Amino acid sequence: MSSKFDEIRPYDNADLPHVLKQLVNNKEFISTLVAFRFAKWPQFTKPIFAYFIKRFISKKIQTTASLRDFQSMIEPYMQRMLTKTTNALTVTGIDTLDLSSPCVFISNHRDIALDPAFINWVLHINGQDTVRIAVGDNLLSKGWVADILRLNKCFVVQRSVEGRRAKLAAAKLLSEYIYCSLKNDKQHLWIAQREGRAKDGIDVTNPAIISMLSLNKPKEIDFSDYIANLRIVPVSISYEFDPCDVSKAKELCQAAKEGGYDKPDNEDMHSIVNGITGQKGRVHVHFGKLVGNQFENAKEVSAFIDQEILAGYQPFSTSSIALGLLNSEYKDATPKVDSASDEVTTGSEEPQLAKRDKEPQLAKRDKEPQLAKRDKEPQLAKRDKEPQLAKRYLESRLVMLNFEEQQKLLNMYANPLIRQQQQ
Repeated sequence: MSSKFDEIRPYDNADLPHVLKQLVNNKEFISTLVAFRFAKWPQFTKPIFAYFIKRFISKKIQTTASLRDFQSMIEPYMQRMLTKTTNALTVTGIDTLDLSSPCVFISNHRDIALDPAFINWVLHINGQDTVRIAVGDNLLSKGWVADILRLNKCFVVQRSVEGRRAKLAAAKLLSEYIYCSLKNDKQHLWIAQREGRAKDGIDVTNPAIISMLSLNKPKEIDFSDYIANLRIVPVSISYEFDPCDVSKAKELCQAAKEGGYDKPDNEDMHSIVNGITGQKGRVHVHFGKLVGNQFENAKEVSAFIDQEILAGYQPFSTSSIALGLLNSEYKDATPKVDSASDEVTTGSEEPQLAKRDKEPQLAKRDKEPQLAKRDKEPQLAKRDKEPQLAKRYLESRLVMLNFEEQQKLLNMYANPLIRQQQQ
């Protein structure tokens, strides 16, 4: 790719040897790995772990000849994160999506690192290449962090540039880079629907994102045709539990009281670590419909993306329990409809007992269907417990907050459900 993109592009294979050598000799990078992996160990053990981690990484990079090798090295850690911090990862919509040509995935934004990571994982297990990821330059204040991100196919959104002309030039460069990535390099891309996470749970696309994408449009091509040619796919990501919910609620409350929020140094890194290591419960990823050529402007495209993201969002029990707590109407006996099926669970075992009583009469001619029904019983019992688990989880978070912060946290979980009900 042209050198004009050197400041914003991800690293390529030619950059790899120099960058990896730089990383392994960066004391702060090694110390961060030690703190992350051995947080509960005594302080006097940290230099020992640092020595062995540096040796381990040095050995690993000797066999890392390409960026694909680097991502393959990270894959087991992603798998371990899924196993340890999620109860399930479900996906809808991808089976009806034409992925024969690269797409621009625009998703809601709840977690700094995990939103694109989950989309990457879903694409990977469906035989697709991973995405190039848009990241703001606010995350690149430390050199080694920038190196890690750009090794993982991240490209830079230059938000810190000052002056109208400089901002426009940066937006035009980014627009051209995205188009070249799609059409020349045949790469999928991911962009958040807005700058910053939707800490209040309200997912709204900033039309400026769409306007930026269209800056590279030749004058002779209609806006609607150019946007359709980018193959934009709205994506919804739903988390049952948000590991950063408490910090988000505090930030929202402070911003409301003081008219703004002064972000401490390294807060983004803490959020990334908490997001990766914290319990997320169930996670759902939904791929919506491609943006067509029926839209005349950025606002219309944004409205369509919002509609698709909201329709594909899966409210878990945390959403309905949060809404109930806000309204002080929650009851343990309330029937719960799981959005993944049409079955209603009420906690009653009588229908299941009746089915068991009939089994001797049906054993000869209907044994297999009855066994299948019996296999469903643990799943039904598990669904019966989900509202109680959600309520306990929310209560465990609320005790860390004052009243105003509690309202922010509950609204964070309830807002997607409220917006779906209003449609």
